[in-house]
Amino acid sequence: MHLFNLKKSLVFLYICLVALLAAVTFVEHVHGTEFVEKYVYHTVWFCCLWGVLAALAVAVLVKRQLWRRLPTLLLHGSFLVILVGAMITFSYSKKGYMHLTVGTEVGTFIDQDSKRVIELPFTLCLDSFRVEYYPGTDAPADYVSYIRDTEPVSMNRILSRQGYRFYQSSFDDDKEGSWLSVNYDPWGIGITYAGYILLGISMLWMLIGRSGEFRRLLRHPLLRKGGMFVWLLMVTGAAMQAENRSLPALALRQADSLASKQVIYHDRVVPFNTLARDFVLKLTGKSSYGGMTPEQVVGGWLLCPEVWQNEPMIYIKSAELRHLLRLPSSYACLTDLFDGQNYRLQEFWKGGQKPHMKMTSLEKAIMETDEKVGLILMLRSGTLIRPLPEDGSIKPLSDVKVQAEILYNRIPFSKLLFMFNLTVGMLAFFYLLYCSMHRSAGKAWSVFTVALYAAFLFQLFGYCLRWYIGGRIPLSNGYETMQFMALCTLLLACIFRRRFSFTLPFGLLISGFALLVAYLGQNNPQITPLMPVLLSPWLSIHVSLIMVSYALFAFMMLNGLLAFCIGGWRKKAIDSEIQEQRKVRVEQLMLFSRLMLYPAVFCLGAGIFIGAVWANVSWGRYWAWDPKEVWALITFLIYGAAFHGQSLAVFRQPRFFHAYMVLAFLTVLMTYFGVNYLLGGMHSYA
Repeated sequence: MHLFNLKKSLVFLYICLVALLAAVTFVEHVHGTEFVEKYVYHTVWFCCLWGVLAALAVAVLVKRQLWRRLPTLLLHGSFLVILVGAMITFSYSKKGYMHLTVGTEVGTFIDQDSKRVIELPFTLCLDSFRVEYYPGTDAPADYVSYIRDTEPVSMNRILSRQGYRFYQSSFDDDKEGSWLSVNYDPWGIGITYAGYILLGISMLWMLIGRSGEFRRLLRHPLLRKGGMFVWLLMVTGAAMQAENRSLPALALRQADSLASKQVIYHDRVVPFNTLARDFVLKLTGKSSYGGMTPEQVVGGWLLCPEVWQNEPMIYIKSAELRHLLRLPSSYACLTDLFDGQNYRLQEFWKGGQKPHMKMTSLEKAIMETDEKVGLILMLRSGTLIRPLPEDGSIKPLSDVKVQAEILYNRIPFSKLLFMFNLTVGMLAFFYLLYCSMHRSAGKAWSVFTVALYAAFLFQLFGYCLRWYIGGRIPLSNGYETMQFMALCTLLLACIFRRRFSFTLPFGLLISGFALLVAYLGQNNPQITPLMPVLLSPWLSIHVSLIMVSYALFAFMMLNGLLAFCIGGWRKKAIDSEIQEQRKVRVEQLMLFSRLMLYPAVFCLGAGIFIGAVWANVSWGRYWAWDPKEVWALITFLIYGAAFHGQSLAVFRQPRFFHAYMVLAFLTVLMTYFGVNYLLGGMHSYA
């Protein structure tokens, strides 16, 4: 077949595959995971589709004689090895589960698909099972099965024997039995891991190879003139006092002394300030109420509940629920939710046991309000506040850690930074356009530079403070990943601002929007101990690489928008010299995006496959076709296509390239926000 026809067939099949993967995630949302596994992911035709795509890619590689470019050949070869490993896993692996009881030898397991009993070439005997807890709490830190004559099995700790791998899955309520997942895949995992290693080697080779495209871009004369952009952006006592409409509350001095008292809350030891702040934030949507500190509010509820129950401080966002309750404002009293002994929310609840994602907006509002009522009732019954036991069985926090957490609670890092970054970033962006139009060198650049460094240091301080308080890297939920993305973006802007000065406003804007999303979405959720399965260094590396890639993709998206702004302002009588300068600047922006494309896609690819290793270590399967995994793969495929400028001439056109980068960012938004808040799945942060 002619090379041109091969390329057309490959491009067509590539587009069809991406569209199919995207469509299947929505089908799964409607019909469920079992449906798409049965009719798509676990079918012969789906495997054949990948096989045909791989065969066409190999044919094109041979026709173009790409064996002369070893890094490129190795990169594409690694994908082929990964596909072969995945095919072997799909065709020959065995998955199932086995139940062990203390003192009983077991030599069989139940196949996951056929439910048949399969014999093992050996037996296992459970000596004991133990749940390990975080000190002084009821939060599990690990589940450990002690198997006779072997190493123990626990979360992220696998037992391997004769090609069989055993993973801690669950346990009996009486803790006299343990459930293990079983995986038999002696060849597929090894081949797939070999593909991952080849992929990592090839990506590093392409970044550091002297004759590679990435190094040529770094030496490009337009990029070496980073200063060509002339839009220079100088970018608990009994003392009571009457406050707040005669509400009884603790005196400020007593409240401040109460703030540092240590309690057990959300399965960890915290200063009382953390509990009080979360209580007020949950009820009112704000970190303080009526000019009173959180400690004063909680103290008032404890000492005079009969007065505070008539205070309208329970925030109800839903207009429909407010109408049903006949509330005059957005805030309800506790007494508004009760009619004598009857709980009024019970009258409107029709949700049953629905999953949260399938509830109506009214049902979600009722559930959220019910949680607030439950919080008040827990406080009044004495079950919310758990003081440290006096026998010394729980080690208290150091004074430094207590003061650090109180400081973190009292400084609204996200709110201050998103307002500052967005304001300064917008000023810098418009100043860029003004200077570009008038060919003037602005004198405010140093001011904006100071603002950038100040924002980075403030964000770094807040992030490290959260890390120190929680005792773990903050990457476990949507709020923390947005914080990390903002930090990465500001760091990139600080690094590149001298050579590529337009990264300064981009960094401020991207970080500002990330922090705004964090602030609006979860409003600084509690710092809690990690689930046992999340206590893995693989997870931290996986999330870090993914968020760095998202930050780089965001830079490229804004880069494309800026290129359209500069290239689109053309008047009939425009000076030819100015027009030529704008054309050069648009090309320079394209070169910058092409340069950023390498680390962005490579970080995404490395993040995806390190995530696969983590999943395999944790529960025995490195790819499960979860919506988050699928959309991450779609993002990788779409951005990966932009590397092929030599074979696809359309990617050499600046206007098309910038438009592609802007539209491609929609897949990033879908991967993070769409999956989290629309599709759900194992990886959903929502």
